[in-house]
Amino acid sequence: MDPTTDDAGNTGDAGTARASLEALRTEIAKAVVGQDPAVTGLVVALLCRGHVLLEGVPGVAKTLLVRALASALELDTKRVQFTPDLMPSDVTGSLVYDTRTAEFSFQPGPVFTNLLLADEINRTPPKTQSSLLEAMEERQVTVDGTPRPLPDPFLVAATQNPVEYEGTYPLPEAQLDRFLLKLTIPLPSRQDEIDVLTRHASGFNPRDLRAAGVRPVAGPADLEAARAAVAKTTVSPEITAYVVDICRATRESPSLTLGVSPRGATALLATSRAWAWLTGRDYVQPDDVKALALPTLRHRIQLRPEAEMEGVTADSVINAILAHVPVPR
Repeated sequence: MDPTTDDAGNTGDAGTARASLEALRTEIAKAVVGQDPAVTGLVVALLCRGHVLLEGVPGVAKTLLVRALASALELDTKRVQFTPDLMPSDVTGSLVYDTRTAEFSFQPGPVFTNLLLADEINRTPPKTQSSLLEAMEERQVTVDGTPRPLPDPFLVAATQNPVEYEGTYPLPEAQLDRFLLKLTIPLPSRQDEIDVLTRHASGFNPRDLRAAGVRPVAGPADLEAARAAVAKTTVSPEITAYVVDICRATRESPSLTLGVSPRGATALLATSRAWAWLTGRDYVQPDDVKALALPTLRHRIQLRPEAEMEGVTADSVINAILAHVPVPR
């Protein structure tokens, strides 16, 4: 079969797809300093058709990261600022009466895009949060009984602030479980922060990514070819059992009230396959599982209150489990 080609001229065979996706880091680095793990996580989510929860204090370039990714992939992106008065129809769209035709027509909401940036998702009430559930899980929006498919690729990148709790509505476990990955965006190192300030002093404008030199280096055809290649990545029975043993260990941990569900185990297997392919292999090894365990599982477990008071974190529990569960040879 001949490789497909998108409008940007990107061929859709697996070899060029991997090279194009690897080039994303260099391209996004023109706008965002020092966030390679987050870039990789977003690419893994796109390959797995999953969604990402970005957690970090204000001002660490979460929004800029998503915009730069969309620009480098030549994908459509929209941003929704989640507020307490936001209505579900403000996200999904609604029926609007047209006086000229005397009929109702559907006006699509911002969810009809490739990359939806749901900014501060925990600032809106559960009713509006749940408006994203169907879109994230079924990749469609149903209005007045009519299902309307969303574009492909489709990714929700939701941000939340870990330090402000007043006026927020924590995401319920059912919705957290819909996110493939939870990526923590750390504060930059001293040198990275110097680089950020130097760029701004030189005239960098985060609202003008073209002027910053960010160009499309991959496209939908590359993503489709990459997804097909990831689906062919070999997973041995030993690796499958290793993933299951890690997830089952969370259900038996004395520090947790809620362990990882089978959906979480499926997610860990999927992200491990994507990471293995991105690193140039057609098979999954234990290190791939370990590399993706934290971002894939940290939001799927719930700590006991007494464990939290003792300073235990979700990451420390998962790391302890990884150190305890036997690694297949």
